[in-house]
Amino acid sequence: MTQDDVLFGYRLRLFDLAARTTVTHACRTFGVHRSTYYRWRRQVERSGLEMLRPRERRRPQMPNQLSPLVEQRIVAFSLGQPGFGPRRIAARLARPEWGGLLVSPNGVWRCLARHGLNTRAKRLALAAGYRAPYEPPREPEPEPHLESSRPGELVGIDCFFVGRLHGSKGPVWQITAIDTFSSFAWADLVVCPPGGPTVEHTSALARRIARELQAAGWQLERLLSDNGSEFGRREFAARLPAGVAHGQIRSGRPQTNGHVERLHRTILEECWRPAFARFLQVRYSGLRRQLDHYLETYNYDREHHGRITAGRRPAELVYGARKTEPR
Repeated sequence: MTQDDVLFGYRLRLFDLAARTTVTHACRTFGVHRSTYYRWRRQVERSGLEMLRPRERRRPQMPNQLSPLVEQRIVAFSLGQPGFGPRRIAARLARPEWGGLLVSPNGVWRCLARHGLNTRAKRLALAAGYRAPYEPPREPEPEPHLESSRPGELVGIDCFFVGRLHGSKGPVWQITAIDTFSSFAWADLVVCPPGGPTVEHTSALARRIARELQAAGWQLERLLSDNGSEFGRREFAARLPAGVAHGQIRSGRPQTNGHVERLHRTILEECWRPAFARFLQVRYSGLRRQLDHYLETYNYDREHHGRITAGRRPAELVYGARKTEPR
């Protein structure tokens, strides 16, 4: 059944209701003006009910529409001279060598717009596309990921400046770490000297991560950090537990450690900004309680929809998966 058949049946029901009740009631019910009904009724009385069927309408012929030949010449000239605008194209087409075509600049622009060539950029792009040699479509390159197959194989660690809080004797920094396989997160709030966190602060969190993973049956194998002084290669690596390797990303490439960078943004949006908006006076001890509560929710209660987690909680992968015996 086509749309015309539906409309034809709608009009037939209008006439049927008008015959059984009144014209006013039928027109009000079907949302048709009475003058339209009486016009249809005159046609029905003259030619039958088939006159209610919608008639096909041909496309109107515009008196000033350009002929297909003129449009082809405009498009051909615009592609031959893609840098010319509509006014210059109209002036050139009026010359005898182009047949003396009298087309207004506005008409040229409308013709080009109908063919998607109304800007110089589009004309140049089309001309360049025809000139370029054919290249077969390429397979999309795989999205780069840090590959890890088990908890503890690779843990990213970084620092985040929180601010100067009431009751603290220096600037407060957040030291954050995340397991790239399970998305299990660790974080500490520390009061630092003006220069920022030190190796003692960052290595303390690294040792805590190693203990918790070992208690869960996993081995911390590698830590990935940036090139900050708080992760000095020799001094920081010397303070790590035995068997833990330390790697540093290339300078100017923070996306290599994107797991922990994204965790910084998540904690900022879901923990710190609501906390600073909720409390009139933000204290160091209060923020530590907020962070502990948030990490408890993040690791044990919040579903993660990453490439590996796929809707599971991080604690399910760390504590609920099959794992090795603690050493």
